Amino acid sequence: MPEAPETGDRRRLLYGRHKGHRLRQRQATLVDETLPKLRLRLDAPCPDDLTRLFDVPVERVEMEIGFGGGEHLGFRAGENPCTGFIGCEPFVNGVAKLLVEIEERALRNVRVHDDDARQVLDWLPDASLDRIWLLYPDPWPKRRHRKRRFLSPENLDVLARVMKPGADLRFATDIDDYADRSLRLLADRTDFEWTARRADDWRRPWQPWPGTRYEAKAARAGRTPCYLTFRRL
Repeated sequence: MPEAPETGDRRRLLYGRHKGHRLRQRQATLVDETLPKLRLRLDAPCPDDLTRLFDVPVERVEMEIGFGGGEHLGFRAGENPCTGFIGCEPFVNGVAKLLVEIEERALRNVRVHDDDARQVLDWLPDASLDRIWLLYPDPWPKRRHRKRRFLSPENLDVLARVMKPGADLRFATDIDDYADRSLRLLADRTDFEWTARRADDWRRPWQPWPGTRYEAKAARAGRTPCYLTFRRL
């Protein structure tokens, strides 16, 4: 992942736009033709009721920050047609893969932001999200870069603002010190609580669970993921 610039508002520049291998023709067509229809219009005021962002009736709205290849987001949207999903991912190849999922599953309850999730979070009204997913975010393994990890005191302030009381933040990582640091950060707050009551609550993923490519990569490397749920108080 490219490093954030050292100038400007680094809080907002956690990621940079990026494109990997050449898109397949189908993917390129979807990026050109379908993405503009699904992309959030951050230049317009956000509706107070986020369910109005979707072309089909939905009862609640969830957000996935950094959806990677879109396999989890596509699965959730297909399993929960009455829930609207906002997916944020700055990498074009991942966005293209999600667009294929959307087309193949005929999903109409997904909106996309193909840039930094902080831009959407700043745009959203207070207490508007029912759930936030943060699955295997970049661990920034070098010590001098760890301040760029998404779960930070400042970003937790923003998440707390946009989450409804009772909403949950679902965080998965296979990096031990990221999990430990996140638990310490959340333990110091009065607006979130860790919901785990037994070991299986953090050892096992939320069911049903489709898995992700990053989770499979962690398993091949011998790393054990943990699944942490924090409730907004």
